[in-house]
Amino acid sequence: MATITKRGGAWLCQVRRKGFPHRARTFSARSDAVAWGRSIEAEMDRGVHLSDRQSEGTTLADLLDRYLTEVSPTKRSGNSDKSRVVAITKRLGAYKLTALTPQLLAEYRDERLKTLNPQTVIHHLALINRTLTLATREWGFVLHGGVPKVVKPKLPPGRDRRVQQGELEAIVAATESAVLADLIPFAVETGMRRGEMLALDWEYVDFERRTAYLPKTKTDTPRTVPLSSKALAILQKRQEAGEGVPFAMQEDAATTAFMRAVRRARRVYEAVCLTEGKPPSVRWLVGIRLHDLRHEATSRFFEKGLSVMEVTTITGHKTMGMLKRYTHLRAQDVALKLG
Repeated sequence: MATITKRGGAWLCQVRRKGFPHRARTFSARSDAVAWGRSIEAEMDRGVHLSDRQSEGTTLADLLDRYLTEVSPTKRSGNSDKSRVVAITKRLGAYKLTALTPQLLAEYRDERLKTLNPQTVIHHLALINRTLTLATREWGFVLHGGVPKVVKPKLPPGRDRRVQQGELEAIVAATESAVLADLIPFAVETGMRRGEMLALDWEYVDFERRTAYLPKTKTDTPRTVPLSSKALAILQKRQEAGEGVPFAMQEDAATTAFMRAVRRARRVYEAVCLTEGKPPSVRWLVGIRLHDLRHEATSRFFEKGLSVMEVTTITGHKTMGMLKRYTHLRAQDVALKLG
């Protein structure tokens, strides 16, 4: 039977039973101590009791540090975990694993949504969930209430930015990077992600079969991308120029160079409008990102008449839901097919 004693201003509950580890916990209210003692004894009676002593002595910060050391290095996206762990630790790191509750995580979610976009908050919650799940399945930790779960934030509608006529040409003309000048049309022709294009190596390009093999992708599923005549010509030109790899550029540098080219092209466009005495469009060369080229490519594949299976073979999308987020068909183009 549980023994409850008062120590100072708190109540200590101790449960001793042969064949089970000694359990003890302190509570501010005697009723809480009694309830806890009964729950532990009930688990022992049913033969399902496991000690959560390790969880009581471990903070979320301790667990996340272990995850960063043992798990993150094995993941392609492991570097992203570092900044997420820093953010999570600032708010929740000091909590013991046994103190983590759905209510606590919900508070964290709502607080972060005030300053971060929903997708970033989802990444934070997913990292916490992955870490706790691994801890309970493989690292010997016990959470009697199970891994706490909360409702994910609702994502806003996907971006539907389509490239307008002349925009890509203007950006290419404005860039000071020879690599980016070829990367932009290649992205629209292949639908590859930024990291996939920049990780491409000549050994993975088959000029005869007109394919590019991607051994590492965001979804961890290798795929072979068919190459259009234009994409193939871009690669042939770069190889003949003696480039060591198709696109020698860091991911962040590519994004930065693209945004600079967009701003430069916009300034050129505004100067031309001023000279011609006409107001510049508020949309042309505004709000376009490098990743939008993948959206554009996916939409163009469907407009060319490719089937869903053919498009997913090229883009590597895993679900119809995600494929739809990347597909933005122009209503006027669909109307022409209706006759």
